[in-house]
Amino acid sequence: MSARDDILDARTSLGIELGSTRIKACLIGSDPADVLATGSFAWENRLSDGLWTYGLDEVWAGLQAALAGLVADAHDRYGVRPERFGAIGVSAMMHGYLAFDAAGELLVPFRTWRNTNTGVAAAELTELLGLNIPLRWSIAHLHQAVVDGEEHVPRLHSVNTLAGHVHERLTGRRVLGVGDASGMFPIDSATGGYDARMVAAYDALAAGRLPAPLTALLPEVLPAGAAAGELTDEGARLLDPTGSLAAGIPFCPPEGDAGTGMVATNSVAPRTGNVSAGTSIFAMVVLERPLAGTHHELDLVTTPAGDAVAMVHCNNGASELAAWAGLFSRFSAAAGRPLDDDTVFDVLFREALAGEADAGGLLAYNHLAGEPIAGLTEGRPLLVRTPDSAFTLANVLRAQLYGVFGTLALGMKVLAAEGVQLDRMFAHGGMFRTAGVAQRFLAAALDAPVAVGELASEGGAWGIAVLASYLAHSGDLSLSDYLDQRVFASAALAVADPDPADVAGFSAYLDRYRAGLAIEAAAVDSL
Repeated sequence: MSARDDILDARTSLGIELGSTRIKACLIGSDPADVLATGSFAWENRLSDGLWTYGLDEVWAGLQAALAGLVADAHDRYGVRPERFGAIGVSAMMHGYLAFDAAGELLVPFRTWRNTNTGVAAAELTELLGLNIPLRWSIAHLHQAVVDGEEHVPRLHSVNTLAGHVHERLTGRRVLGVGDASGMFPIDSATGGYDARMVAAYDALAAGRLPAPLTALLPEVLPAGAAAGELTDEGARLLDPTGSLAAGIPFCPPEGDAGTGMVATNSVAPRTGNVSAGTSIFAMVVLERPLAGTHHELDLVTTPAGDAVAMVHCNNGASELAAWAGLFSRFSAAAGRPLDDDTVFDVLFREALAGEADAGGLLAYNHLAGEPIAGLTEGRPLLVRTPDSAFTLANVLRAQLYGVFGTLALGMKVLAAEGVQLDRMFAHGGMFRTAGVAQRFLAAALDAPVAVGELASEGGAWGIAVLASYLAHSGDLSLSDYLDQRVFASAALAVADPDPADVAGFSAYLDRYRAGLAIEAAAVDSL
């Protein structure tokens, strides 16, 4: 069957992911490994009244633009415009706080995962529940609003993530995939729902301060493969104002970007893991057994199927690296030899390979926002050198690439101390498109083999499309088996083993990085 036939007969699955800098749409056919068409829309968060946010009007403008781009791409490739899909899935950046009243009106601007103003609440909840509650989790944002006595709290009717909100508007159902839900409130993997003991503890803590029990405010939790509603007439118009898109299309549970990253890298089985690099960077490791202790560096979340996962999440990923690339892009234009962005990144990444193994004594901090693992409530991006550092272009770029992985490496050392074992680690995100550079340096940072798949560049938008396609197979196969047998069976993987010289060099860099955090803290205090 041809791609054109798949589109005409709706043997397709549409995935849409609202990432930190781009909203992407991805269409797959009867072979879920085959990407038929894509579309995207660039957007950025903004700092408003001291909090990071996006406007909900931007959400819908971006979704419409991404879908329109995908439809145009399909028409250019196959001469047909999709008007119906076999299934749809929505994913987005996890956590944060979208609070609505009984009429569905937004009570306060969307507070994203990037905000670090929830320290009091997170500390109180961590002590109450005996589990690390990170600053960015939805329950931390909710409880901080309770602690602060915010005016909107008595009018609360529901709290959601971005993926959950978009899904609700499109289908009318307030449900959430278990992976995304695990970033709102802790999940009991045995039941697949919110941890009942912890819910009771929180309801007792918040008694008299919230207008309803916690579970009445949160979305219903669903596992991968569960039916999660259908596209309504109103939802169809929201996605496609031209009126071409048909209603009635089934949806999979909405998921978070961590879960779709696990799917996109076939990392949903125990002893597997993945690293996702974008505006933020995080590692996910599927656990064989519970961890022995509580660690502030680690989040305990789940796969889209509900299995326990340890997450090392860093608020700051590749944005500072992209800013440096922008300087060189502008230099090329000013010199009369303009280069496109992909060429600039490729040239700079390959130059980093010529750098010294420890980056020549240079240090790069990519902290544009606060970084809890590093003990920072705010960020100040820095490039630091001593008078005798080897200040070369290659070392600057290697330091910047190492800097993307610096805080992540600190958190991964905690997992290693817990005795967590990994059979394979996959990486995905745009910075891995230049073969053998970021992948090699990540292998050095983790001292473990790192694989990059031929499909991983499509990232979470492809991952949620695959979860949508799983709707038709969940009665026969587990998610892990579906990925192994139907999606990744013929996937080509490029594996980078850790180079001993790089491992030693990154270790030396990380020692300086840890010591130099005092410089970063001083910059936050002084600038």
